[in-house]
Amino acid sequence: MYNPFSLQGKTVLVTGASSGIGRAVAVECAKMGANVVITGRNTERLNETFLALAAGEHLQIVADITTESGINSLVENLPKLDGCVNNAGIAQPLLVQQIEKQDINEVFDINTFAPIVLTQKLLSNKKLNKKASLVFTSSISGVYCSAIGGSLYSASKAAINGFIKGAALDLAGREIRVNSVNPGLIATNIFSEGTVTAEQLDEEIKRYPLRRFGKPEEVAYAVIYLLSAASEWVTGTNLKIDGGFTLL
Repeated sequence: MYNPFSLQGKTVLVTGASSGIGRAVAVECAKMGANVVITGRNTERLNETFLALAAGEHLQIVADITTESGINSLVENLPKLDGCVNNAGIAQPLLVQQIEKQDINEVFDINTFAPIVLTQKLLSNKKLNKKASLVFTSSISGVYCSAIGGSLYSASKAAINGFIKGAALDLAGREIRVNSVNPGLIATNIFSEGTVTAEQLDEEIKRYPLRRFGKPEEVAYAVIYLLSAASEWVTGTNLKIDGGFTLL
């Protein structure tokens, strides 16, 4: 059956695949026929993702991509890729007056520096096939809006969106496309550390016209579009997935 969204025969790297959006992306890409390489820092949770993948020639590599040695080890063990999906990220709600230098380093190391350095390493080590697609999981925060306590997270995501626009131009001559997905609040464990209360989340959900948060697989479907042949004329784009949040 004809399917322009098929990933059959493509090899796709998914970072931050241990949980949340990253896990959903890996699982859904495998369902669409991709051979998936998953990476993350937590061996046990990464293996849980691996066991959830549909049949295929998949690979799991435990690596800490916030370190140069971790990125080098990952890239060294990668096959040639048709796609790379950068999902690894953290949210650390802090008021401006609470921010310390170590907070800046932690958030930017994971949300911004790691995916940028990984992209450079993939290119310099010739790990990307012709017409490869690079997809970054960004956010509506910092690009379309922000929130109280969200300045640091917003800054890290805004930087990514700026990066992909320049990278899309730099890599267009190689027919490599660079795009991002920009979700609103997704029902994952990103706020599970107790920094946001259940009452705050109940109030937040009222701000969404569709009256719910997004699901990880709904972001994954958008990622699949950007990885597939269906989006071969799409590059430098920030795809908003927010249940109508930014309409209000």
